[in-house]
Amino acid sequence: MPPARSFDPASAAAPIGVFDSGIGGLSVLRALRAELPHERFVYLADSAHAPYGERGDAPVIARSQAVAGHLRSTHGIKALVVACNTATAAAIHEVRRLHPDLPVVGVEPALKPAASTTRTGNVGVIATRGTLASGKFAQLLASLQGQARFTLQACDGLASAIERAAAGGMAGQRGAQEVAALVEKYLLAMGPLGQQAGAIDTLVLGCTHYVFAEDALRRVAGPGVQLVETGLPVARRAHRLLGETGLLSRDDAAPQTVELLATGAAQQLQAAAARWLGGPLMPAQRVEIPAMAGPASPWP
Repeated sequence: MPPARSFDPASAAAPIGVFDSGIGGLSVLRALRAELPHERFVYLADSAHAPYGERGDAPVIARSQAVAGHLRSTHGIKALVVACNTATAAAIHEVRRLHPDLPVVGVEPALKPAASTTRTGNVGVIATRGTLASGKFAQLLASLQGQARFTLQACDGLASAIERAAAGGMAGQRGAQEVAALVEKYLLAMGPLGQQAGAIDTLVLGCTHYVFAEDALRRVAGPGVQLVETGLPVARRAHRLLGETGLLSRDDAAPQTVELLATGAAQQLQAAAARWLGGPLMPAQRVEIPAMAGPASPWP
């Protein structure tokens, strides 16, 4: 892995890096684009190594380190948004350790907003197994002890099914059917949903992919359940951090640009971005990002 390219930390014209294991982080990028209309973005989907959420910490840390290093050395990013709950929980501390001068923003399940808005006192949390098993999530949950009752549900396979649904064509149709079946399976396993006493009236989407299953989630959960996701809080945090570090773009005439990169199928990322981001987009490019040298565990 080549050493990180040095760049002027005062350069507000440099792009913001955003990465996820696949297309899920596009939900965060969508919020970032709305919040920061004059910024440049480089979005990287590490789809050749997805899903992160069903792996252990070591391989997720290794991939997060490699992706962050690539975005900095090749694209000279001024800030990094880790748009993946699993990568944030497992690896953000390591990314910050390796890049102490780089502003880094992560995501976490929106338990605090959910606890403050639930009326029945019952909050459901759907997330990957990796996120729910992380120490970071345990600390967050413990900090809200007594503020609400949280029902946790690991949704194995759902992020991967959402990726397949984004492919379009017959494969996409089969993926959409799989998404619908998994959503029904996992939500019904959580107990009663709705506004009646004892029911879950607030559902936290603890994986950035799940925003793109909103229609299926609403069909099962019903109109009385509030869905809470993380895109807007992350975008606002990024805005504040760029302002505090003097890296916020001040050129109101600068056009917003989005560069799309994928370690897997670039066409799938392109189709998903066109569907969920809209606007003019640069063609997605496939990139190779080798693992960093060192003791970090390789991807299995």
